[in-house]
Amino acid sequence: MASHRRPKQPSRTRVTVLTVTAAAAVALTAQSGAQAAPKPSKDEVKSKVDKLHHEAEEATEQYNLAEERRGTLQKEIGALQDKVARGQAELNDLRDSIGSVASAQYRSGGIDPAIQLFLSSDPDSYLDKASAIDQIGAKQTEVLQSIQAKQRALAQQRAEATAKLADLEEVRKTLGEKKKKFQGKLAEAQKLLNTLTAEERAKMRDAEQRASRDAGDRVELGDEAPASERGRVALGAAATQIGKPYVSGAEGPNSYDCSGLTQWAYRQAGVQLTRTTYTQQNDGVKIGRSQLKPGDLVFFNGLSHVGLYAGNNTILHAPKPGASVRYESMNYMGTFQFGVRI
Repeated sequence: MASHRRPKQPSRTRVTVLTVTAAAAVALTAQSGAQAAPKPSKDEVKSKVDKLHHEAEEATEQYNLAEERRGTLQKEIGALQDKVARGQAELNDLRDSIGSVASAQYRSGGIDPAIQLFLSSDPDSYLDKASAIDQIGAKQTEVLQSIQAKQRALAQQRAEATAKLADLEEVRKTLGEKKKKFQGKLAEAQKLLNTLTAEERAKMRDAEQRASRDAGDRVELGDEAPASERGRVALGAAATQIGKPYVSGAEGPNSYDCSGLTQWAYRQAGVQLTRTTYTQQNDGVKIGRSQLKPGDLVFFNGLSHVGLYAGNNTILHAPKPGASVRYESMNYMGTFQFGVRI
C-alpha cells in the first residue's frame, strides 16, 4: 500500500538562505547591467554640453530682459517719487495761503468783510473796496480748486508709484529665478564635462581655441559693402574684441554675452541699442537673409542668440560659455530668424 505522508516543509533557515541568495543574485545582475552601460563618448558629451549652453544662453537673455525692466522701473519710480514730493510741497503752499486768509478774517473779528465795509466811515471808497473783496473771494475759490486738483493728482501718482513698486518686486523675483536657471544649466554642463578624462577635456578645449583662432585668421568675408556707416563702425568695433571670452550677462569691455557684444559694438558707432535679443529685434528694420549686409544684426534659435553679419554667410558673435568672440559660418548657427538693420 502506497504511503500518503505529507512532504516535509523546508525549514525557516533554508528559506532565509534561499531568499538572501536570490536577492544577492538580483543585485549582482543589476550592478552588472549598470556597469555594462556604455560611457558616453566625447562627441556625445560635447553635444549635450552644447545643448545645455544654448539653454543657459536663453535663460541669460531672459535674465537680461528682467534686469533691463528693473532698471526702467527704478527710474520711473524715482521720477514719480520726485513728482509726488514737488506736488506735496505745492499743496502745502496752497494750504498755507488759505490759512493766511482765514487768520486775517479771524483777527478782524470773524465779521463778513462786506458788512464791515458797509459800516465803514469812508463811504467814498466803498465801491473800490467792494470790488477788491469780490476779487479776494474769487482768489480763495481758485486756490481751493487748485488744492482739490493737486490732491487728486497726488493720489493718482502715489497709486501709480505703489503699482510700479509691486512690479519691481515681481521683477526682482524673476531675476532670481532666471539667474538660478542659467547657473544651473552651466553647472550641469560642467558636471557632464567632468565625466571626461583630463586628456579628453584638454582636447575639447584645444578644439574650441583652435576654432576661434582659425575663424579670425582664415575667414573670407568677401567685399560686401555695409548698409550704413554706423553698421560699418559697429562691425569694425566688434572685430577688435575677437578672442575675448563669453560670460553670461557680460557687457564688456573684457567679456561679453551675445547681446552684450552687439550693444557694445553699436555704442561705439554712437547708437544706443537695448540690452537683450528680445528687445534688440525692435531696434531697427527687420530684413530677410538675402538682404543682409555687413553690420546688420542677425538672430537665431527663437531669438535666444544674436550676432553681427560680417559678409559671405559669416557672423561675428560671442558664441557660448567656454568660447571667445569669433567669426563663424551661419551654417552652424541653427535656425535663422531674421536680420535687423540699424
